[in-house]
Amino acid sequence: MAKHDSKSIRNIAIVGHGGTGKTSIAESMLFVSGKTDRLGRPDDGTSIMDWEPEEQKRRISISAAAAFVEWDKHRINILDTPGDANFAMDTKSCLRVADGAVVVVDAVGGVEFQTEKVWEASDEYTLPRLIFINKMDRERANFESTLNSVKEKLGKKGTPLFIPIGAEDKLKGIIDLMQMKALFFDDPKGKVKAGDIPAELANEAKKYREAMTEDIAECDEALMDKYLESGELTPEELKAGLRKGVVSGALFPVACGVANRNIGIAPLMDLIAAAMPSPLDRVEARGKNPSTGADEKRNPDEKAPFSAYVFKTISDPFAGRLTLFRVYSGTASSDGTFFNPTRKTTERFGNIFYLDGKSQKPAESVVPGDIAAVAKLKETFTGDTMTEEKNPIQYEKVQPIPAIISFAVQPKSKGDEEKIMSGLNRLVEEDPTLNYRRDEQTREIILSGMGQVHIEIAVEKMKRKFGVEVTLTTPKVPYKETLKGKTTVQGRYKKQSGGRGQFGDTWLEIEPLPRGGGFEFADKIVGGAIPRNYIPAVEKGIVEAMLEGVLAGYPVVDVKVSLFDGSFHTVDSSEMAFKIAGSMGFKKGVEQCNPTLLEPIVNIDIEIPDEYMGDVIGDLNSRRGRVIGMEPRGHNQIIKGQVPLAEILRYAPDLRSITSGRGTFTYTHSHYEEVPPMIAEKVIAAARREKEEKG
Repeated sequence: MAKHDSKSIRNIAIVGHGGTGKTSIAESMLFVSGKTDRLGRPDDGTSIMDWEPEEQKRRISISAAAAFVEWDKHRINILDTPGDANFAMDTKSCLRVADGAVVVVDAVGGVEFQTEKVWEASDEYTLPRLIFINKMDRERANFESTLNSVKEKLGKKGTPLFIPIGAEDKLKGIIDLMQMKALFFDDPKGKVKAGDIPAELANEAKKYREAMTEDIAECDEALMDKYLESGELTPEELKAGLRKGVVSGALFPVACGVANRNIGIAPLMDLIAAAMPSPLDRVEARGKNPSTGADEKRNPDEKAPFSAYVFKTISDPFAGRLTLFRVYSGTASSDGTFFNPTRKTTERFGNIFYLDGKSQKPAESVVPGDIAAVAKLKETFTGDTMTEEKNPIQYEKVQPIPAIISFAVQPKSKGDEEKIMSGLNRLVEEDPTLNYRRDEQTREIILSGMGQVHIEIAVEKMKRKFGVEVTLTTPKVPYKETLKGKTTVQGRYKKQSGGRGQFGDTWLEIEPLPRGGGFEFADKIVGGAIPRNYIPAVEKGIVEAMLEGVLAGYPVVDVKVSLFDGSFHTVDSSEMAFKIAGSMGFKKGVEQCNPTLLEPIVNIDIEIPDEYMGDVIGDLNSRRGRVIGMEPRGHNQIIKGQVPLAEILRYAPDLRSITSGRGTFTYTHSHYEEVPPMIAEKVIAAARREKEEKG
C-alpha cells in the first residue's frame, strides 16, 4: 500500500439524523474512488459500511464503520456514524477522533433533531464542518428551504458552493459556484461531465456566487480589502480563503446532490480534499501526565513520542477483540509495544491494519492522523490511551451517555446465567452506553441502554456472537417497607424436645427513623437481663428479619430498634435462640407499627423544544411527577422534576412519541417516598400473588 504522510490525511466523520443517507454517501465515495463497483448503498444486504447482520436486517447503521479512499493525492479516512439516538455514543466517539465532519441534511426534512445534537457535539470538539444536502431528487425536495432550516436550527449561515439544477424528478445536476460550471452525472462509472450553466439559472448562480465570494472574503482581512476594492477574487484566492475559513470554523460550505445516484459525490470529495483540515492543521492533542497530573500536549509529528486514543472496540467470538485507534503523535508498527496508562499495563501490537468496513488492509506502520486497528489486545478498551512508557500522556476519554431504559434479563435455558454475564461483559467492552448489574434486592440481572431498540439489538448480538438466548422483561421496582408507628413488643423463643432446649427472651422498642435514616440498633440492657454475648445475635436476627417485610416481602428501612429487657436460661439459652427471638419480636412488632410501602423517586431532566412544553409537563403530572424548575439550553428547554421510578420504566418511547423524536432525558435516584394508598394496595396484592404462584 502506498505510503502517505499526515499532510495528505483527511479524517472525516459523516454525521446527521437517521435516514438522511450517510451510509449511501460513504458507499458512493468508495465507488467514485474506484474501490468498489457498486453505486450507493446496495439494497441486497451487501453494504460495505453496514456489515453487521443486525444492521442489514433493520436497514439502519447501529455501529460506526471505518473505511478510506485515495482521492486527488489525499487519503480520506471515512467514519460512517449512526444517526439513531440509540447509538449516539458511537457518533460522539467518532467526532472525538475526526478532524472534520460532513453534516448530512435531508432536502425534504431539513435539519432534524439528531442533526442538532451532532452539531452540538461537533461544537464541543471545535470541528470544522461542511453541509451536504442529500436526496435532492425526492418529491418536495427544496434546496432553499433546507438552507433556511440550517440557519434557523443550527444558528449558522451555510455558504453554498454548489446549487442544484432542478429538483425532484427534474434534477439534472449541480452548479459549481467556484468554477461557474454546470456538472452532470450521467456516466455509470461516476465521472463528472462539465458544461455551461443553463440560461434560466444564470442569474440565480450569479447571486449565489456573489454571496459565496463575500462570505469567503470575510474570513481573511486582506481578501476582504481586495474584494471591497475590486468586487471579485481570483480562483486561487477563493480556494485559499475557503480553506482558511473552513479550517478556522468561520465558514460552513454547503454542497448538494443525491448519494444513491452519485450526483455531487465527486465534488464533495474534491471539497473535502481542498478545504478540510489535515491533522497538521488542528491544535496539538492535549492530555495529562498519568504520573504527575500535569498538562501534556503532543504535536502531530512523526518524530514525537507515540500516542494514540482508542475510540472503538469490536468484540468477535472468533477473531477476538478488535481495537480501533487514532494516532495523534509519533509512529507505530506491527509487533511494537505500547504503554496503557489507564490500565497501567504494557501490551504488544500484533498486525496493524486499516479497515474498509469489515475488510482489513495491512499497514506496515502508522503516522499521526492515521485511523487504524489492531486485533487481540487483552487489556486495552474504548477510551484508553496508547503511549510510550518513557514519555507518557493520557487523553481524556469520551464520557458515556447515561442509560435511559432498563430491562431484566432472564436466561431461556437453565444454567446459562454464567454465559449471560460473560456475554454482557463482552458487549459492554464494545459499547460503553450499555451497562448491567445484579440488583441485590430483586436478584435480577438489569441491562440498561439508550432505548428499547438498543437493548434488543444487544440481545440479538449476544445470541449471534455468544450463543446465549435471553428474554427481556420489565424490571421489578425495588420497593421498600417502613413504619409509621411505635410499639413495644416481646420476642420470646422457647423449644424443648428432649435434652438441651432453646430459650431466648427479648423486649424490643420499635420506632420509625426519618426518611433515609436506615437502621439503628440500641443496646439498653442493664443489670445483666441478657448476657452481653447474646446481644449481637439479637441484632443479627432483626437485621435478617428486615430483609422481608410484612406487607409485600420488601426490605424494611428507616427503623430504630432498642433492646431494653429480656431474660435467659443458664443452660438452654444460646446465640441462635436469641437470634430467633429477636427476629420473631421484630416481625410481630412491625405489624403493630402501621407499616407502609415506599417507592424510589428519581430526579429527571427532560430536554425538549419549546413547542412540546405543555404536552410533556402534562404527561409528567399524569405520572405522579412534579416539576421543580426549568432552564433554557440553546433552542430547547430543560424541565427538571421528580417522578416515581415505577412511572418511567417505559418513558423513553413515550417521550419520543410525544416530541416526534426530539425529546431526551436522563435520571438519577433521589430518595424514597410513601406510595399512595390506592397504588400501594395494587403493589401489595401483586407481590402476594407472585409469592403464592412460586409456592
